[in-house]
Amino acid sequence: MDTLNDIWKEVLALCKQEVSDVMYNMWLSPLEFYKLENDTAVFIVNADFRKTIILSKFAEMIKRNFKEIIGFEVEIDVIVDQAFGEKNNDVQPVKKEEIKEENEEEPAENAKKSSTSFTFDNFVVGKSNLFAYTVAKGVAESPGNQYNPLLIYGNSGLGKTHLLFAIYNELKRKNPNDIIVYTTGESFLNELIECVGKKNTYVFHNKYRNVDALLVDDIQVIQKGDMTQEEFFHTFNALEQAGKQIILTSDVPPKEMAILDERLRTRFEMGVIADIKPPDMETRKAIIKRKSKSLGITLSESTIDFIANKIKNNIRQLEGTVKKIEALRKVYGVMPTFEQVQDIVKDVTSDSLPVSVVINNIFSAVSNTYGVSIDDIKSANRSSNISQARNICMYVIKTVTGITLKEVGTFFGKDHSTVLHSIKRIESALEKDQTFRNTVNNIIREVKEKN
Repeated sequence: MDTLNDIWKEVLALCKQEVSDVMYNMWLSPLEFYKLENDTAVFIVNADFRKTIILSKFAEMIKRNFKEIIGFEVEIDVIVDQAFGEKNNDVQPVKKEEIKEENEEEPAENAKKSSTSFTFDNFVVGKSNLFAYTVAKGVAESPGNQYNPLLIYGNSGLGKTHLLFAIYNELKRKNPNDIIVYTTGESFLNELIECVGKKNTYVFHNKYRNVDALLVDDIQVIQKGDMTQEEFFHTFNALEQAGKQIILTSDVPPKEMAILDERLRTRFEMGVIADIKPPDMETRKAIIKRKSKSLGITLSESTIDFIANKIKNNIRQLEGTVKKIEALRKVYGVMPTFEQVQDIVKDVTSDSLPVSVVINNIFSAVSNTYGVSIDDIKSANRSSNISQARNICMYVIKTVTGITLKEVGTFFGKDHSTVLHSIKRIESALEKDQTFRNTVNNIIREVKEKN
């Protein structure tokens, strides 16, 4: 990405995968990217109603995809100016006609544009991911013949999606005429609901059951609906019986998918299950160096050591730190100082303290906010205020640390299914209650500020 416009092209390509063609062409494609200033992405539209729609319906998606591309969060601002083009001849916003998907001749279900950068060659291999890497390469070399199905699981940001796209890209390279479909659990669910509503499920069946390989990212999401699980069960059977390859990723192994249908659980477990753990120090340094090289920047050994020592559990955060260093260099014209790198790391990660210390800070923050003791939070007391504080603790621990449901449960003497239920209750409340959402976000912010 040589310019800010290139960044916007990448962001827009990701957004396109999340909305219908009608919504994309009506609201997102006409957006003109003006500038990125003080961590705020500024856009220009020609009418007040467009600004309202963008900010209310699409801002969170745009913010999320900016973070995916440049590694740090931005705010969204929209300016209304009908005469923008006439008054600002020196400004060159992104032209819509310049924004094109790579491989335009390929079906719409294919992987997002940025996926083409994910290969086996640029996947940094270490002890923590060697097995997953090896079986993934085996699938790409001989799809449908070994390791079928393949399920790769691990915490967010450890490289599951990279391996999934590496398989996808290798299959497309070796077998260009094969039908290789990539999707996410969320997209699978949403597409099914849409097809059922339109009474054309035959379109859905044709898309997913007549393929040579099906790759599904975050398969655990299909637990949200019985109908979705039923549909995926039949899709799985159709492909498995035809000898077609199935590759899945998940944040947990099948046994920890608490509300997954037992028929699906056994099918997920009938093939090969490979986990990815956090990388060791040498692997983390190799990841930083490779990302720096790909962005055309050189970091000092002391800077690399600092980042690798501070960020231990998330490859995406390692790469995000390097991306932000490069983004700031582009915006301000000079490489950030070591002190600025320290601030970047603090912004990107909450893992600068040991997980046990972070969890103790979470207990303290929730205890102070809700006026209940830490002992009460960890107890079996089921009074409403203590139960609420306990559920919030579980949610914040999972959100901030990224440890597994089972590991969260050990702090409360609960199993993973109980933890999952508690977290879902909090997620539901967060969607409905702005005040409650602010309270929980303040707790998370307080915890991160101590790291």
